[in-house]
Amino acid sequence: MSRLDFSVNYNVHGEHHRGAKEFVFWHLAQLQYNNPHVQVATFKNLTPTPFIRVFFESGEEALVDVDSRPRQEIQDHIKRVFCKTDAKLAEETRERESKDNPANFGWGCDRQCLCEVSGQLPCPGVVPLPKVMRGRYINGQIVE
Repeated sequence: MSRLDFSVNYNVHGEHHRGAKEFVFWHLAQLQYNNPHVQVATFKNLTPTPFIRVFFESGEEALVDVDSRPRQEIQDHIKRVFCKTDAKLAEETRERESKDNPANFGWGCDRQCLCEVSGQLPCPGVVPLPKVMRGRYINGQIVE
């Protein structure tokens, strides 16, 4: 999907603007944080009815009527119409995690343990740690 920007138009007062006002209060910051390249504008007290206008990169626009709709219904509609599906997000996450990253270790990775990386300490089960690095010892003496 191409990049998009959107604007939210609502009034501060009025019962039929409540859902849009609450959507801006509760969800707009999260949307901006999770989509840093999307520009979001809010216009207060400029329109008789609340609406959201979405601007696509291709020059097309979409209007979402949010008159008298609760904030959760607005969020669900925006997510269903303009966002990626949960299956698509899960697929992208799997692809991102499956890429070979030398920092990954454990089951299913190139290295089972961090001790296999050169320059790291060997596993304490194979080679005992020096007494200085153990919590029981101070200056080589056992602390009771």
